[in-house]
Amino acid sequence: MMNFEGLDPGLGEYAPGLHGSLEPGLDSSMDPRLDPALLQGVELDPEGLVVPESVHIVEGMYSELHSVAAEVGIPVTATYFDLQEELLWMGNHRGHASSFFGPTMGRYSSFQVHLTDDIRQIQSMDTGVLFLTKNNLKCLTRGGWIMFDYPTEEGADMHSLLLTDNNTLLMGGLQNYVTEFDLTTVQETQKFTVEVPGVAIMRQSNRFFFCGHTSGKVSLRDPRTVKMEYEFDAFSGSLSDFDVHGNLLAACGFSSRGLNGLSCDRFLMVFDLRMMRAITPLQVHVDPLFLRFIPTYTSRLAIISQTGQCQFCEPTGLASLADLFHVNTVGQLLMSFDVSSSKQALSFGDSGGCVHLWSSAPEVSYNSYSRETELALPCLVDSLPQMDWNHELMPLSLIPMPLTSSEPLLSDWASNLISPSPRRAPPVDPEILRTMKTVGFIGYAPNPRTRPRNQVPYKIKEIEVDYDNYNQVPESPSGRDEEPHLYMVPKKYRKVTIKYSKLGLEDFDFKHYNRTLFAGLEPHIPNAYCNCMIQVLYFLEPIRCLVQNHLCQKEFCLACELGFLFHMLDLSRGDPCQASNFLRAFRTIPEASALGLILADSDEQTGKARLGRLIQSWNRFILAQLHQETLEQEGPQAYRGASSSGLGSSAESVIGRLFGCEVENSSLCRCGKETVRSSMTLLFTMHYPEQSSLDKTIEEHDFADVLKKSICLEQSTQAWCDNCEKYQPTVQTRNIRCLPDVLVINCEVNSSKEAEFWRAQTEYVFNNALKKEAAEPPKPKEPLPTEWCLEEELCSVEGLTFDTQAEDMRHVWIPLSLKMCISKTQGLEVSSLSVGEELTESEEAEGASIYDLVVTVSHIQDPRTGGNLVAHIKVGETYHQRKEGVTHQQWYLFNDFLIEPIDKAESVQFDVNWKVPAVLYYVRRNYNAKYDLKIKNPIEPSVLLTEASLARKQRKSHATFIPLMMSEMPQASDLVGLDAEFVTLNQEEAELRSDGTKSTIKPSQMSVARITCVRGQGANEGVPFIDDYISTQEQVVDYLTQYSGIKPGDLDAKISSKHLTTLKSTYLKLRFLIDTGVRFVGHGLQKDFRVINLMVPKDQVIDTVYLFHMPRKRMISLRFLAWYFLDLKIQSETHDSTEDARTALQLYRKYLELSHNGRQDEFRKVLKALYEKGRKLDWKVPDLDSSDGQGSPKRTAVFPSVMGL
Repeated sequence: MMNFEGLDPGLGEYAPGLHGSLEPGLDSSMDPRLDPALLQGVELDPEGLVVPESVHIVEGMYSELHSVAAEVGIPVTATYFDLQEELLWMGNHRGHASSFFGPTMGRYSSFQVHLTDDIRQIQSMDTGVLFLTKNNLKCLTRGGWIMFDYPTEEGADMHSLLLTDNNTLLMGGLQNYVTEFDLTTVQETQKFTVEVPGVAIMRQSNRFFFCGHTSGKVSLRDPRTVKMEYEFDAFSGSLSDFDVHGNLLAACGFSSRGLNGLSCDRFLMVFDLRMMRAITPLQVHVDPLFLRFIPTYTSRLAIISQTGQCQFCEPTGLASLADLFHVNTVGQLLMSFDVSSSKQALSFGDSGGCVHLWSSAPEVSYNSYSRETELALPCLVDSLPQMDWNHELMPLSLIPMPLTSSEPLLSDWASNLISPSPRRAPPVDPEILRTMKTVGFIGYAPNPRTRPRNQVPYKIKEIEVDYDNYNQVPESPSGRDEEPHLYMVPKKYRKVTIKYSKLGLEDFDFKHYNRTLFAGLEPHIPNAYCNCMIQVLYFLEPIRCLVQNHLCQKEFCLACELGFLFHMLDLSRGDPCQASNFLRAFRTIPEASALGLILADSDEQTGKARLGRLIQSWNRFILAQLHQETLEQEGPQAYRGASSSGLGSSAESVIGRLFGCEVENSSLCRCGKETVRSSMTLLFTMHYPEQSSLDKTIEEHDFADVLKKSICLEQSTQAWCDNCEKYQPTVQTRNIRCLPDVLVINCEVNSSKEAEFWRAQTEYVFNNALKKEAAEPPKPKEPLPTEWCLEEELCSVEGLTFDTQAEDMRHVWIPLSLKMCISKTQGLEVSSLSVGEELTESEEAEGASIYDLVVTVSHIQDPRTGGNLVAHIKVGETYHQRKEGVTHQQWYLFNDFLIEPIDKAESVQFDVNWKVPAVLYYVRRNYNAKYDLKIKNPIEPSVLLTEASLARKQRKSHATFIPLMMSEMPQASDLVGLDAEFVTLNQEEAELRSDGTKSTIKPSQMSVARITCVRGQGANEGVPFIDDYISTQEQVVDYLTQYSGIKPGDLDAKISSKHLTTLKSTYLKLRFLIDTGVRFVGHGLQKDFRVINLMVPKDQVIDTVYLFHMPRKRMISLRFLAWYFLDLKIQSETHDSTEDARTALQLYRKYLELSHNGRQDEFRKVLKALYEKGRKLDWKVPDLDSSDGQGSPKRTAVFPSVMGL
């Protein structure tokens, strides 16, 4: 309901529990309902809900009547007095609602409204109660039964609702429209566009319908047409609350205070609705957050502050300190407020989960006329009626028969069968017992995560359940309680996760997972399931060269982003990279969303996504998307100043030449008419032979035969025939006219039927290999190549090992090589090729080609982690030559940032119980020779020249930088000062361990918001030449204004006055500077480049955080270094990237001065003095004007002032 943008930042840091924030000095005789022991129960003791006798309420004066904790530590975001019954409703931050009956606040009902979103407003009706969340409107009965659940439009962010009559309500939020909703038909009737978006509060009077906007304005609208009649500009910052009574409108809010951001305004704005103008503002003694008119004897106003202070005053008079009282929130902050319709009761909800009821009368009544509340009745046993035995119409069947027989009754169970036998508690996990630390009589141990949270399975039967037919696997002592089939997945194939510490990723050992010099990809970014396919495309040389030569003007172009990402993979020497910018562009493609390729975070974490089917759809999508985007390169989309690539032409893209295959689709109706159409396809899907319903056995099939029938597909379907003029059974046949250079196959093993077929074929192949081996002596197996290791000795390879050639064929059906030919008589011919077998001269003359398997993508089915995708890739000679200086080919397993060499036999082994094939890539032998594999950097110096801003309000007078002239173009080794500011898109997910330390499960997702580069030498040293604010289309959850200086609206092209650009535009500028060879100077650049998604060579980075650092000591902030060495006071109120970049440059100059001519000993003494000074001051910068002797060691500036703009 409220707009909290300008509130105290502490609102976001909720105390873990109400009892955890009590001061030790408080009296233990405090209200017993705050005792934590009482809060753990599901139901409250009715006796504990009686008002203590010590509470004395003075008639007409408000004082606390009762407090109750609904859910400890969960902020109460909405409180509401029911207009029909004596109920007080509350909704909290986690979507839970509760109601309390009468002045004793006995719990009446409690239920979950939404799984994740907070409840923003509550509205009662005759039949039920409406609850509004971010994108959902739900109506429930007062007992909790759902009457309707209506999701609002995608992307909506609802904040307020208003019931205009019994059947119609209006909903408003941060979007630019107000929705009218019909409660009878449960559907939207119409939308009214509002001129100022952000409707956070709505009120109504007899004449007008009022909208309070987040911009600080209040608009008065016609109740019928919702057209704006008048508008009051109440506050320059934002509006927090307003109320209307009679001819007066009072509002409270926040005002802009320059660089200090928003601050709470202690003047209430009061408007006269007769004259439509403001009257004298009312000054109050508290910081107002909520206000309501309480018209009892006079038109009193109740003004509530965030800290719990409440003041009553007249809107046209002066406020008196005598009218102040305080809500005892025990240090918590007030989050919600409401007044009953009778004006006798006030309710407050705080951030600790408590609801406080204040009243002006001991026998409080919420409404003037409330209907009776239906309470749960006790169980009543009906007494049997008296029977008159003498009545002649009395039925004898009503009289029970006496027990005359001595036989036992069926209901007479034996005593050994009816003795109570409670379930035994399951045994404690041995891992918990092994790692437990005992403090007193309580043991603490980390959660081994072998069970779902809050769930304990009971074994009803002693017999072990058969899991996927693997009950014959012997049980290991270490996993006695775990499902046996989890241990069928080798460790290197399981889902890998990053363990975050307080240093983030700095102390995570990626080398443990990857001893090669190839770069892995990090998996924590949304939609990173496609990491394996990104690696596949990277190791196809023509694709890599194509996208690195590609550059266009589209803001979100996947080919451009892939080129940037592949450039990082080229530069990396074993360190993992992120595909964050590529996935950011991927999420904006409408086709990807329409195909269901964009997953929600919950789907990825819970394993609900069907990854096998998903990656095959992604494979089809990315090839079509790259084909389309590279076709457009020659057209008007070419980037300004960038030369077009020679790899593609307007008629045919490299993607089309690589993957494209011209197919001829023929449709033959039974009337004899045949229709032939030609088209191009980029991949083929496997179609498996139909199994007879009578014969349960699966016949043996060669992979080459199934592949041929899948390419040259023949099937019967109903289709329209122009000749017959109706739908007729039609035979559709597909033939290919040419062979592609890269044959892409989607395996389509999406059900148990296809998996069973695949399993049967692998068993046939294995049995044939055993028979063949029995007839022939075994051959020695070739050793594993050792060139991949960084160390000289052979590194251990975990996985399956084989003793014989037949064992290599276990779980194998697909061949490593295929022979394909299109003959004039036979059509397409496909056959498997043995290892070392070559084409004959006659086959070459016929145009036959050998296709080698280079990629297999598998879906690893692991119920414990939800599964993951891995790729086996045969890495070619050019990649090994570039990375490791050796020329050989080798198969590797790519599992996100885990990279490990494997044997070629392992790449084609698919045990479909846990490893399901998804995608196969076969390439024509020596196909690279047909393509130009040279890379010409398409980024030219023109990217640094002047460009227009996306912001509509930006003027030249607002410019904060001077672009480079052509004469100023940077050269290799030039210095450039750089700093970046960020905003948060998703908050981090963390949990508290048993020892009290915090463990980060998923880090916060940051997005770059501002990038500044300043000149590092020359006459204009210190003058920025890049100061770009980055426009974002994604929702920002925290602007981090205190640390970034970014304010809401700075990144919005409609209202921003900054130089706003796209991320791609600024990224190209930085890429050009990196490729030129400049040296970047800054403070904490490692994180900056990581979020920007740039890979910068270490010799081009000069980080002042490491220049002024001693081993095994803390890192020192830029602010403290600037005060100590430069006598500068920076970041006093907020951060400014221009100021930080200039300061880093000056610090580097100071470092060169201190360490000149190799004076390392003297510099070490300076560092020791720096750390000693920091410890004395607790690393806080003192006031420069103070005279306590704690000032900077040097009062004069180290450098002359940097040239201003």
